Amino acid sequence: MDHAQEIQVIRRAKQGDPSAFAELIESHQERLYRFLLRTTNQTELAEDAVQDAFIRVLRNIDRFDERYRFSTWLFTIARRLLLNSLQKKRPLNAGDWLDAASSSVMALSVESDDESEREFASEIIDGAMDALTPHQREIVILYHHKGRSVHQIADLLGMPEGTIKSHLHRARRRMRDWMSSSDSVMSRVEDIMSGVA
Repeated sequence: MDHAQEIQVIRRAKQGDPSAFAELIESHQERLYRFLLRTTNQTELAEDAVQDAFIRVLRNIDRFDERYRFSTWLFTIARRLLLNSLQKKRPLNAGDWLDAASSSVMALSVESDDESEREFASEIIDGAMDALTPHQREIVILYHHKGRSVHQIADLLGMPEGTIKSHLHRARRRMRDWMSSSDSVMSRVEDIMSGVA
């Protein structure tokens, strides 16, 4: 559905039309779930966050500003709810927060409908990826962008799974270090991770 059609559906939803709510859920549910699953790698948390996000959106649909993309609003709310769930389950330390941030940034660069948001995320990823060795970069791309498992990557590259895990761990640490080394980068990452909830 294009932007103009979506605005018509949103206006119907604002008037309380249940079929309009169903259309919004149907058109965004699968992509939102994939996005959150990439961020957390925990099926149950991702499913709960999708459900909670739609409940929050439907309760507050009258507050949606039609000048913006609905998907950006929805994804921002879902990211915030997911982070809140993670913090309630186990408070995030700085390293965990940066892992979640970098995963969110990676997923956002692929999933977002907003071109400026995708460019914004891609710029951060490019900088962080430049901090990696060629080997680490290849493994991160296979794992985060291609969705390959550690086992699949080990088979593909002819390495033990423990070596792949070690490379991923070191790569994440380098990316975290790069992200945290600059106040301006951290500020931009915080913008991605925060939002209206």
